[in-house]
Amino acid sequence: MEFIKTITVYHLICAAGILLLVRWLLKTSLGRKALADSPPRRNNMPLYLPFIPLFIWFLIASLITSIAQLLFSDLQGQQKDFLDNLVLCIGEMTTIAVITFLARIHFTRRLKGFGLNIKTVVTDFFVAFVNLLTVWPLITAAMIVTAYFGELMWGQEYQIQQHQQLKLITENPQLPPRILIVFVAVIIAPLLEEMLFRGLFQTAIRSYIEALSSALVRQNTPEKKRTLNRHGAWAAIVISSVLFTTTHANAGHWPALFVLGVCLGYSYEKSGSLFRPIFIHSIFNAISVIATLNQ
Repeated sequence: MEFIKTITVYHLICAAGILLLVRWLLKTSLGRKALADSPPRRNNMPLYLPFIPLFIWFLIASLITSIAQLLFSDLQGQQKDFLDNLVLCIGEMTTIAVITFLARIHFTRRLKGFGLNIKTVVTDFFVAFVNLLTVWPLITAAMIVTAYFGELMWGQEYQIQQHQQLKLITENPQLPPRILIVFVAVIIAPLLEEMLFRGLFQTAIRSYIEALSSALVRQNTPEKKRTLNRHGAWAAIVISSVLFTTTHANAGHWPALFVLGVCLGYSYEKSGSLFRPIFIHSIFNAISVIATLNQ
């Protein structure tokens, strides 16, 4: 009876996630058959193209930040935090517009070929919950392992630092800054990062790997082609997840973010819909925000 009293909702969530993860592993032969039926997304992107919106994102943010500092150098505290997040929001929304334009040009079937088909939104939203629940125990394990090795290397006082945006939420009790920070974290950031890292980078990397593999393989049988497609998909997921992870400043978050990135990339390859990783990312960020506010 005492043991039952120690069980929390978080324990039940992790237990449900473990059951779903075990079911997925058994169903896919430990993941080997998971992407056997994952067709490539037809496009004519050069490999360098995803770096264009990435460069624009950083360039616009730097320019607007510099201008804002010149015009509003006297702002301090919450007003400065609000302005910084407004600049971030403008830069990210501009980059989203650029990515949308590039996707319409370079993908077969335009935005539908990119993975933005409005007909799949409802299904993707509910499946996103299941996907995130399945990978949640692995994210938790990554955080525990990171904390463990952090304590071994830097002592018992080591703690994984809180994300900067979450820290700003706790430091800004006023409603306008909080609304803007939450809007950027839950809506704008997932849209931008999934369109960039999954939609562009992952697709370009997979297309390049598959084209290179096909050129090197002499007997390109249907079975061989399926194997190359599967390996190319997983390689693209891992590489894009590394890129996604390393764009975040706090290295203590990298192991958990990499696990999340693999989940996001897999959901994109499995479904062909970009809405699914967008929803997973958004729900993950929303959970982090709610947990921070509850503290």
